[in-house]
Amino acid sequence: MKITVKAEPRSVQGTGASRRLRRESKVPGVLYGAGKDAQPIQLDHKELWFQLKMEAFHASILDMQVGSEKSQVLLRDYQMHPFKMQILHADFQRVDANKKIHMKVPLHFVNAEISPGVKGAGGIAQHVMNELEISCLPKDLPSFIEVDLKDLQAGHSLHLSTLTLPPGVEAVFTKGEDPTVATIVIPRVKTEEEELAEAAAAAAVSAADVPTTAQKTAEQLAAEAAAKDSKGGGPKDKDKEKK
Repeated sequence: MKITVKAEPRSVQGTGASRRLRRESKVPGVLYGAGKDAQPIQLDHKELWFQLKMEAFHASILDMQVGSEKSQVLLRDYQMHPFKMQILHADFQRVDANKKIHMKVPLHFVNAEISPGVKGAGGIAQHVMNELEISCLPKDLPSFIEVDLKDLQAGHSLHLSTLTLPPGVEAVFTKGEDPTVATIVIPRVKTEEEELAEAAAAAAVSAADVPTTAQKTAEQLAAEAAAKDSKGGGPKDKDKEKK
């Protein structure tokens, strides 16, 4: 799927200029890479907002048009406002068709429901990794990598070395490591004794939080004594004042 990004050259820079652009529903950005100078750009906020919601927008070669110039680019970074629904800035990198790129692409897990560990043993598939860093030429960049769990047994794990990657794509990871991608675990069922012990502990905590009648009486007496002292003391203090 081809995704086109429309942008305009940005002639003014600086904090004040960026604020003015945002008030006009524009997003300041920069386009760099491929041996060319970095170019300040501006994009329509609404259009970019909806494009950012697309998974493919984050892991695909994008066709960017800045004025009359067309480039193939990657979204490299973007900043959001801490609490407003507003994009503050976006960075795009031009790609060279002859140079490999490093990207993180999402993992799509399939067939977990028919795996022996889930269907036969009642396990739950856990996704340890949700994206994978890869290296490839721009033409080989996949929008996602499919992870098939149909043969995964309960208590077993699927490791990175067993993934089938698209042609021309290599996983980027430390040599000697083989990280876990997914696993199937069996939910632990509590015994009757454990449930009774938890219920008794909860009841004991609740009882400790409720004051007894004796505790209430003592608290009331203390409150009454404090009220008398605040009004000028008890009878003995008044007798001392008369003498």
